[in-house]
Amino acid sequence: MDDAHNPGTPLNRWDLDDQRFLSATGIPRMEVVDSTGSTNADLLRAVTVEPQAWPDMSVLTAEYQTAARGRLDRHWEAPPLSSISVSVVLRPVNADGRPLPTHSYSWLSLIAALALRETLLETAGLPAELKWPNDVLVRGRKIAGILAQLGPMGDGSVPPVILGTGLNVTLREGELPVPTATSVALEGARTTDRTLLLKSYLSHFAVLYRSFCNADGDPAAGMAGGPSLHKRVEAVMATLGKQVRAQLPGDHEIIGHASRLDDYGSLLVVDKDSREHVVTAGDVVHLRPWTSPGDAGQGGYA
Repeated sequence: MDDAHNPGTPLNRWDLDDQRFLSATGIPRMEVVDSTGSTNADLLRAVTVEPQAWPDMSVLTAEYQTAARGRLDRHWEAPPLSSISVSVVLRPVNADGRPLPTHSYSWLSLIAALALRETLLETAGLPAELKWPNDVLVRGRKIAGILAQLGPMGDGSVPPVILGTGLNVTLREGELPVPTATSVALEGARTTDRTLLLKSYLSHFAVLYRSFCNADGDPAAGMAGGPSLHKRVEAVMATLGKQVRAQLPGDHEIIGHASRLDDYGSLLVVDKDSREHVVTAGDVVHLRPWTSPGDAGQGGYA
């Protein structure tokens, strides 16, 4: 196969701007740009300069990002038309218009990951899982990353959240940011239509997000008549049950067994001395245990 990138098809802007789709998802503003440094950076700037112009669920998506940024300030660049690069302005309030407690904001990136997993499963036919705290995996390889950033406080009101998602769609092996990544095309998905994938993701996200807001940001509340957000995320979290190394700020690390998520979406890791640690930030590396599966959690870290 030719390794040169096969340019994807541009997003269908007419389809994305369809009033039926925007009404169904509650998206008040949809902007599509050809190229930008970073959709997250653009929206952070926009909500600072013109907060009223970017209400809750406003969307900015770019055909090409030249300075995309991930967690821990990592940068990467993908070929034009090869990815979905989308950021959403979130101003979470409940059905009565009361702002959600800011401690519930840690679940927003997990909601995005869950929505993207549903999209990959239903629209692309791919068996996706979540990797704590903000990645989506297909067959153990990273296919998407999510970055939530807090906007400015402004006039003392609750700060907005800018939620950015990057999904590798048509990237070839040689174009992947790291060898452990993958793309929708490489996994043999039933579609690589970026417009279809983006609309599906935003639709799934809107449903989960509204349900979470209406539950006052309570991850233990049932959603849309089904399991709670907490249960839904734990059920598809590949990190849980694994031996992990959690790299924390300040060059600290914990090696142990990822047992569960707490009420704030933090990862609980049990070390070899049976002490439980709460991991709220940092990178998590999945390790292969030396022990047999029946001995998982008893030590023997690779």
